[in-house]
Amino acid sequence: MATSSSARPGHPSASSSSKSSKQGKVVGVTVAAALGGLLFGFDTSVINGAVNSIQATFALSPAVLGFTVAVTLIGCAIGAWFAGQLADVWGRKPVMVLSASLFVISSIGSGYAFAVWDLMLWRTIGGLAIGIASVIAPAYIGEIAPANRRGALSSLQQLAITLGIFIALLSDATFERSAGGAGDVLWWGLPAWRWMLLVGVLPALIYGALSLTIPESPQFLIRKGRDQDALRVIQHTTGSPNPPQRVEEIKETLENQRHSSYRDLRGPALGIQPVLWIGISMAAFQQLVGINAIFYYSTTLWQSVGFSQQDSFTTSVITATINVVLTFVAILFVDKVGRKKLLLVGSVGMFVGLVAAAVSFAQATGSGTSITLPSPWGAVALVGANLFVIFFAATWGPVMWVVLGEIFPNKMRGLALGIATAFNWVFNFLVTLLFPILSQAVGLGFVYAGFALFAALSYWFVKSLLPEIKGLELEDKNKLLRHS
Repeated sequence: MATSSSARPGHPSASSSSKSSKQGKVVGVTVAAALGGLLFGFDTSVINGAVNSIQATFALSPAVLGFTVAVTLIGCAIGAWFAGQLADVWGRKPVMVLSASLFVISSIGSGYAFAVWDLMLWRTIGGLAIGIASVIAPAYIGEIAPANRRGALSSLQQLAITLGIFIALLSDATFERSAGGAGDVLWWGLPAWRWMLLVGVLPALIYGALSLTIPESPQFLIRKGRDQDALRVIQHTTGSPNPPQRVEEIKETLENQRHSSYRDLRGPALGIQPVLWIGISMAAFQQLVGINAIFYYSTTLWQSVGFSQQDSFTTSVITATINVVLTFVAILFVDKVGRKKLLLVGSVGMFVGLVAAAVSFAQATGSGTSITLPSPWGAVALVGANLFVIFFAATWGPVMWVVLGEIFPNKMRGLALGIATAFNWVFNFLVTLLFPILSQAVGLGFVYAGFALFAALSYWFVKSLLPEIKGLELEDKNKLLRHS
């Protein structure tokens, strides 16, 4: 019997099959790594449905409530700050497993918290896990993905984050409906809000198990002198057309740079390298536009302006669904259109949505918990808030993580990415802490106007200072960044 042409070595169809297999592998390991983003989104947003019940259970003032919600972000900043250094010493995989373990501990402790300080402790531990995951996933994906697909694959991190947010808000709504209220008893004598926190154990276990199945980063392996192991990963996973050449390219950038330190970050721009300022600014603007004021407090927000508890939960789920769907826009276009154009469009769209929300909330009447929005301003506020989410989800949400994962040279990537991500969590913390306080002190209209101002400033920043680096291998960015 004649041998099928598709089975002959060297035949185009055999080459095509091999290429397809490698593409499938790199997508598979990327998805596994990006699941850290799912936990990131889930754990930060699951508190949304429990906020009011936690306040009632522990009799919290608005300031203490804000700190209870925001304390996770202190842990996030600490975890992010040290994650890059741990990853450079231990490797990317062990740090992912550490993150998953901390997620499990935090979910169980938070669900059974007996006092507000106890809840804060477990949420801080969860923050450490989130901070670690937020650094390791983009770093690993940026190192494992081929240059021509790195933007789309890195965007899977944000897609996972949005899915985590959606799953958290959907599970919150499901528990609330099943019990009849977030504060009502559901199973085993526990109220629904505790189950909202406990369910985080499941995705954490899945993430931990999948982290054990993926290969180590080639950059880390070469840094440790394991060139043959790195070559095997590149040959079987990354899809590089010339694996030995790729190994040499990575070795060249790492030569005499095997241990990054804070000295590598020093530079002429106020004492640090300009590229680090770009990363920090990207991280700050992503939070200062106020996205997490919506995802942490949306249920409370809509209740405060006249929505029923059930309608508020439903509205939050709809917003989260929009967030997931629009992230696919970034995945489809980030490598074609480029990072810079998407970010500029996003800044304009976010500004318009935030201005609409600000004007609407400025029309609110009443005070305290008896605030209402007269017709048609309730609808305008809802449209404005969701327009903001649409543009954020399609641009700044995923693209910021793409930029952070690829903008730093090999020499400083782990350390610089950890610092930039830590600043992201610091500004997340500030927004989350101050939102309920400022909303009560100056009103939602002024708060959303402030978010709109930062959206306008983000446009100027991207237009003036951010270089376009799509399609370049990580080792090719130094030339461009030196001349930008």
